[in-house]
Amino acid sequence: MKYRRIIVKLGTSTLTAGTNRLSLPHLVSLIQQIAEIYADGSQVVLVSSGAIATGREELKFPDLPRHMPVKQMLAAVGQPRLMALYHQLFHIYDITVAQVLLTRSDLSDRRRYLNARNTLEALLTHRLLPVINENDTVATDEIKFGDNDTLSALVASLIEADLLLFLTDQQGLYTSDPRRDPDAKLVERVQTPDIPEELWRAAGGSQSGLGTGGMITKLRAAELARRSGTTVVIARGNGKNNLVSAARGEPVGTLFTPLLSPLESRKRYILAGMKTSGVLQVDEGASSALFRGSSLLPVGVVDVSGGFERGDSVRVFDHRGKEIALGLVNYSAKDLAAICRHQSKEIEQVLGYTYGDEVIHRNNLLML
Repeated sequence: MKYRRIIVKLGTSTLTAGTNRLSLPHLVSLIQQIAEIYADGSQVVLVSSGAIATGREELKFPDLPRHMPVKQMLAAVGQPRLMALYHQLFHIYDITVAQVLLTRSDLSDRRRYLNARNTLEALLTHRLLPVINENDTVATDEIKFGDNDTLSALVASLIEADLLLFLTDQQGLYTSDPRRDPDAKLVERVQTPDIPEELWRAAGGSQSGLGTGGMITKLRAAELARRSGTTVVIARGNGKNNLVSAARGEPVGTLFTPLLSPLESRKRYILAGMKTSGVLQVDEGASSALFRGSSLLPVGVVDVSGGFERGDSVRVFDHRGKEIALGLVNYSAKDLAAICRHQSKEIEQVLGYTYGDEVIHRNNLLML
């Protein structure tokens, strides 16, 4: 496969094949393709809608009010059934799935952002397949993503995905709505820094009435993800082998080229957090290890100053007092003062808990 880390976003209309209930044959076909990508060595994250539609089906399609508590009720009923289906179908291919429920506040707060990132990294490292959805049962308007298209783009940035694949009920992005305009043409590639205005005008809302998204939300999500260094593809969910073809880098649907590298995006994120007065001083051995690409371990930290919390950005100085790096810390200033100069295996003994062996993981470290 061309891409190492892939996010597959499945919308409600894709899971139901345009009907009012889950389409098991369609779902089996999609999971077969994901299993093929997985078997080739790529890491896969599934962002799945469908909990509310599944809950409605489970309750035999009652005529209910459309206000938020009812939708949250349906999500609470549908999410376990949806995960049970994923568990059963992926188990055929010896793939273990893990449920991850998120709200916007989980990714807007630095410490919770770091927790979410570390959890997903651990799942992927151990060859588990995360199934992500918005936590509809607790989310209010203030903390909702609003749609899983936006969620998938933010997760792409969170884990530095190489490819974000939207599977939808259309072949891709068109110059106008193909259901109304017979002259509409498929847009095969978008590589300009700004998505052309005519494409924004051409993108419409949800036509199926099943989900909360539509082409306009996918376009917004594509704009967000490509600015984080992720390639984006919008393709038909029921197209023959479209998922595998996109993962191989073959032409399918509409492709949006990234505007930044993932590394540049991460640098910007770390720099954006430089409002803290936190400073770490490291010894000569730790300094040399950092320049070789290693993570910062507590044994190499000789001094801690300033106030900071877990997930904040801090400045790192070498033994000569020269600033050498910026990074996101896994421990607060208070915790780090207690564990500095200790071996990583002693962290839990000193603190009574651990957030990992590293003070700053190399993926969260920007060398100057």
